[in-house]
Amino acid sequence: MTPDASLLSALLPLIAQLSNHLSEPERYRRLLAALRTVLPADAAALLRFEENGTWLRPLSIDGLSPDTLGRRFRVSEHPRFAALLAAGQAMRFPTDTELPDPYDGLVTHHTDAPLPVHDCMGCVLMVNEQPWGLLTLDALQPGSFAGDAPLAALQAFSNLAAATVATAARMRELEQTAAQERQRAEHFRRHTPVTHTRLLGHSAAMRNLQRDIATVAASDLAVLITGETGVGKELVAQAVHAQSLRADQAFVSINCAALPENLVESELFGHVRGAFTGAVQERAGKFEQAHQGTLFLDEVGELPLATQAKLLRVLQSGHIQRLGLDRERTVNVRIIAATNQDLEKAVRSGHMRADFFHRLGVFPIQVPRLRDRDGDLLVLAGHFLERARSELGLDQVRLETASQAALLDYHWPGNVRELEHCIRRSVLHAMRRPRTHQQTLGITAEDLKLPHTPPTALIQSAGLPVSDAASAFPDAITSDSTSLNAHVDQFKRTLIMQTLQAHNHNIASSARALHVDRSNLLRLSRRLGILTS
Repeated sequence: MTPDASLLSALLPLIAQLSNHLSEPERYRRLLAALRTVLPADAAALLRFEENGTWLRPLSIDGLSPDTLGRRFRVSEHPRFAALLAAGQAMRFPTDTELPDPYDGLVTHHTDAPLPVHDCMGCVLMVNEQPWGLLTLDALQPGSFAGDAPLAALQAFSNLAAATVATAARMRELEQTAAQERQRAEHFRRHTPVTHTRLLGHSAAMRNLQRDIATVAASDLAVLITGETGVGKELVAQAVHAQSLRADQAFVSINCAALPENLVESELFGHVRGAFTGAVQERAGKFEQAHQGTLFLDEVGELPLATQAKLLRVLQSGHIQRLGLDRERTVNVRIIAATNQDLEKAVRSGHMRADFFHRLGVFPIQVPRLRDRDGDLLVLAGHFLERARSELGLDQVRLETASQAALLDYHWPGNVRELEHCIRRSVLHAMRRPRTHQQTLGITAEDLKLPHTPPTALIQSAGLPVSDAASAFPDAITSDSTSLNAHVDQFKRTLIMQTLQAHNHNIASSARALHVDRSNLLRLSRRLGILTS
């Protein structure tokens, strides 16, 4: 088949699908898959400019490590991206170019070693006569894109890519049919500060969370955010505020657990000079600071009962009174509260007022644990890895295959916060190893230094009696003729088999009980000989 015929055969299905109702990720996936049928690439990526061209964010990848989707590339730190933007059309980099490639070590076709990219080309996507993003192609074989034909094919393909991007945007607009939804989306676009951390992840749990945020954001209902430590409850609160009609007003946060009991009311409602010892000047409280905006009460379960009663009055009437002042003030504040406690239990035990709890929890949002976000872990790891790379001035950082497996195997009791600290720590450990200036910094499983989960904690997390599970491992406990790895494998094998039996051999239920991804449980079960297919 001639190059022109090959290009045409790849373009025709994409043209036919332009009017189909496809999700944006699926449109972009098909686009890259078609591109790789036309050109001999080991990897392809579609990236979008953000913040007036300062950053490039990958929207879809084909042939690159999954953590690439969590990265964000600063154009000024990556000369090849800057060169593509300056060229304004398809261009190929010489195989002997000294410009570092941002994808070195990220191509997934070769996992034995972090091989550098040897051939690279790309082009700018123009939408409405403005640079929208980049298409990039990389090959490990030098000379893969030699000649004029690949450049011409890529340039022609970029026009269809721009049409696909424009079509995806148009489909998204058509879905926003309700006037209220359109108003909120436009307000969000104009007023959300670009410095806010994004809620990364594409798992079903995160999609449900995003839907909850979008549902409640347009209202002024009080929101109660619950979840384990480290899941990102304050980020959820910021997202609710950013998508609300109060987004251009203040977002004021207060940690209720960090306040001495005798200063809680002063912090919340303010005080006048001389109201108490140490009150040397008049001071506005958090409610006044958040007027017309949002007040975020973190660790709300730590508030004293007396303060809860006064807060309840404010929530009902909007009236506050500074300490030492007889006159009341009226405030208009949206309340978002967060806790990692069981507040219903606190109500039953008398540590929280029932009326205060029900006033706070008008719209509850449960933030999923990291171990319940199937498929999100490596995306988040890539995001934290890229941030650490930029902050430390490194050329390139890569998660080795073994380190990716170790991340997926770990329980993550500290959730996203623990993952972020782990990634930052691992980069520092990896930097201690000697390497050449141009060598990719690889993060090994040893660099992660993940703690081992105690067997008792694993058994209890699976919902099994400790005594029954422990009795199943006499050989693993007493034998000294087998390696440690064999003991661990035997422990895992028996624990998984017992959990599968307890859940009628349902993989999804067993994975939830063991707090692991379903795909990871399948992989481990096959390796241990529990499942054969």
